[in-house]
Amino acid sequence: MDLDALASARADDWQRLDALARRPRLDGPETDELIARYQSAASDLSTAKTTAGSTALGDRLSIIIARARLRFTGAPENPLRQFTRFWLVALPAALYRLRWLTLAVAVATFVIAALYTWWILADPRVFANLGSEAELKQLADEGFAAYYSEHPHGSFAGQVWTNNAWIAAQCVAFGIVGFWVPYVVAQNAQNLGVNAAIMIHFDEADTFFLYIAPHGLLELTCIFVAAAAGLRIFWAWIAPGPRSRGQSLAAEGRSLFTVAIGLVFWLFVSGLIEGFVTPQPWPWVVKIGIGAVALAAFLTTMLVLGRRAAKAGETGDLAEFDSGVHRLVSG
Repeated sequence: MDLDALASARADDWQRLDALARRPRLDGPETDELIARYQSAASDLSTAKTTAGSTALGDRLSIIIARARLRFTGAPENPLRQFTRFWLVALPAALYRLRWLTLAVAVATFVIAALYTWWILADPRVFANLGSEAELKQLADEGFAAYYSEHPHGSFAGQVWTNNAWIAAQCVAFGIVGFWVPYVVAQNAQNLGVNAAIMIHFDEADTFFLYIAPHGLLELTCIFVAAAAGLRIFWAWIAPGPRSRGQSLAAEGRSLFTVAIGLVFWLFVSGLIEGFVTPQPWPWVVKIGIGAVALAAFLTTMLVLGRRAAKAGETGDLAEFDSGVHRLVSG
């Protein structure tokens, strides 16, 4: 095809499309004309690219078409407004929907950890299988506390942050399979129970709880939330309600992926506390107080802002326009 001939034949149509796209307001007939000319110009662009590849004519026509497309699809939402909506509406709403399931995961974790602790302390044979007496005493007397200060604060904070964020992401991503979240919860509870048993056996229970508390208040809560999100996705597949399984999974997946993104930030905060606050020689009331303030901020987001967003009908899902059409209907 001769591109010069195409340009000559369609020049007036393209100029009219560009003029319509630049107008601040369009009436009904002009809107219909804009869409019709947009479709025609898009066909011309496809023909030009198929025939000659990338050309100056094609680039110019692409700009005209892109400007016209914005008139009936809308410009992207202001990034600052999107950021504000995420933190004050979408994330709190998604977290609020998980509040009771999060509590259930927390209770299950502490019950399993307590049972492990009781079992190990009650049976000397089980305790002996954890290691030699000397190794376990060294862990209780020095190793447990030294873990928080043996590496530079920055690298240690980054390490625990990435590790916890990876665990949280796995809970959300693999929650649909059903067994992954219970496995992670049981493994986490077992680790807590074993360490608690060792520290209690050597009369270092205060050290255990004092070193866990500053960062653990927020860190464990975030893991509980991630586990709850994974279980919610699994249940959306098992019991979709009036929606199809695909629609149910899509809606819950979009909403709870919001939780995964938000937890990355909150786990970063807990990582900073673990790396820069826990190992400091400050009074424990100060260190635990910092952790309590971080947890209070998280719970305010989850319960106060979340309740407000839920009352307004928010779920943490994308807006209807962004999530796409779910089902075509006539009339």
